[in-house]
Amino acid sequence: MTFIHDDFLLQTKAAQHLYHEFAANEPILDYHTHLPPDDIATNRRFENLSDIWLAGDHYKWRAMRANGVDEQLCTGDADPYDKFLAWAGTVPHTLRNPLYHWTHMELKRYFDIDDLLDENSARKIWDQANQRLQSDDLTPRGIFEKFDVRCVCTTDDPTDDLAHHQAIAQSDLPTKVYPTFRPDAALRIDQPEEFNAWVEKLAAVADTDITSLDHLLDALKKRHDFFHNQGCRLSDHGLECCPSEFATDDEAKKLFNKAQQGEPASAAQVARFTATMMLHFGRWDAEKGWTKQIHLGPLRNNNTRLFNQLGRDVGCDSIGDLPQARGLSAYLDRLDQENALPKTILYNINPADNAVLATMIGNFQGGGVAGKIQWGSGWWFLDQWEGMQQQLNTLSSQGLLSRFVGMLTDSRSMLSYPRHEYFRRCLCDLLGTDVERGALPNDDTLLGPMIRNICYGNARDYLGLEL
Repeated sequence: MTFIHDDFLLQTKAAQHLYHEFAANEPILDYHTHLPPDDIATNRRFENLSDIWLAGDHYKWRAMRANGVDEQLCTGDADPYDKFLAWAGTVPHTLRNPLYHWTHMELKRYFDIDDLLDENSARKIWDQANQRLQSDDLTPRGIFEKFDVRCVCTTDDPTDDLAHHQAIAQSDLPTKVYPTFRPDAALRIDQPEEFNAWVEKLAAVADTDITSLDHLLDALKKRHDFFHNQGCRLSDHGLECCPSEFATDDEAKKLFNKAQQGEPASAAQVARFTATMMLHFGRWDAEKGWTKQIHLGPLRNNNTRLFNQLGRDVGCDSIGDLPQARGLSAYLDRLDQENALPKTILYNINPADNAVLATMIGNFQGGGVAGKIQWGSGWWFLDQWEGMQQQLNTLSSQGLLSRFVGMLTDSRSMLSYPRHEYFRRCLCDLLGTDVERGALPNDDTLLGPMIRNICYGNARDYLGLEL
């Protein structure tokens, strides 16, 4: 039997039945990704396996560094095959890391390759995969069709002109592709040089002058409206934590002015400024019926040397240990008091916060919206088998698993769609195990619709996207 087979990771007959009957063939709604819109707009044809598989994949870079691979072979300009060979030599050392499963699922699902990847099989796999990459079904359009991807939401800065999204919308691509409004750069008043350069870019794209906080908010609101007109129905924010203290309007204006003058704000000032700005963002989302996503907890850019050399998002982020409950409660409650709390999906990166988020969402449900406040799927360091199991178990214990909006890739790679399959196998293995130990009824009329909804239907109904 090959390593990746029909019943991979499905440990019981009940799990196998539930997966193949109700999960395997559901469409995909990938509502949070970092896919480059230009790759989709141009239906990019990737030159080789390194190009589509290793470029931008900080998960692989972290593993390669841990295996002693030189940085030139991770993020540098080394020959593409040499990079791939370095990854192939690393793969056998990733046993029990999710990368081992993902690697072989991707080789199987995209390239129909059953060989285990190592340095000995590397050349054969390289040649076979590169030959397959010349076919139309491994361009973005072909991949979306192959995996029945009905909708993709990218992650976009407010300064983006969304020209690629407009080109996609005007094409005959069956998959819907929408932007997501992510204004994290508007909060970086502790980095005045970067902040002011971004404000200038925002002013240009919004066709306005920005010399005050009111101007900044007007410009951001203008871009929020523009994104809405392009089909956007989600926002996203990456925060270490939700601050619990809000700046007054006067303090927020002074902090903006200081940043414009090149004076960096302190950590405490950034926190209060962030809290106040997040109120504005929440109100705008609620007005338009958007869904807000908040990704909580990462400690980013830990390695100063690599940050100075390579910049952000190169695999030097980790789990942070800041407290989450009080600030998150204060933020959600403040908006709820104003009747301005939008549909919200919360994601944590620290497993210690699982029960915090699972119970927090229960405080603010209601308004006639099923599952209005969601605890999102296992994210980043938690989107692996154990992390997904823990999330599903805790959500089941504290809330309504049946209303869960399910999995997403959160990926920059077109080869990540088997992560939906991985999640679905995890879900069905968990439910099937419960069936066989008598903890759930062996009743397809109960379990089947729930599985299908978690895989696709709940997200479709919840997000309000035009599909």
